[in-house]
Amino acid sequence: MSEENPQTNEGQARTNLESSKAHAKAAAEDLRHAAESKARELREAAEAKAHEFRDVAQAKSREYRERAEHAYGDARDRVRTFQDDGEEYVRKNPLQAVLIAACAGLILGLGLRK
Repeated sequence: MSEENPQTNEGQARTNLESSKAHAKAAAEDLRHAAESKARELREAAEAKAHEFRDVAQAKSREYRERAEHAYGDARDRVRTFQDDGEEYVRKNPLQAVLIAACAGLILGLGLRK
């Protein structure tokens, strides 16, 4: 076996160590860039999903508001029709209307008394 110079071995070891450190730094830098890239990608995907959810929520909100407005309009029309029919009935049958109102008042009064 050949014996090598200890200084040569030490110099080679230092060179190898420096090379390993440089490779480790490069790998760490590559990993950092990859992590930043992935984080940016995930953030963009989350923002896109949030915009999508907001758009869906706004569409549903508009739909429910339109339904509520329609239901309110229908109920208002029915109440007006009921009121008009009641007024017409009272004009045509005033005596019956007064008797019905008196009976209803008496029944309610007796029921609420207990």
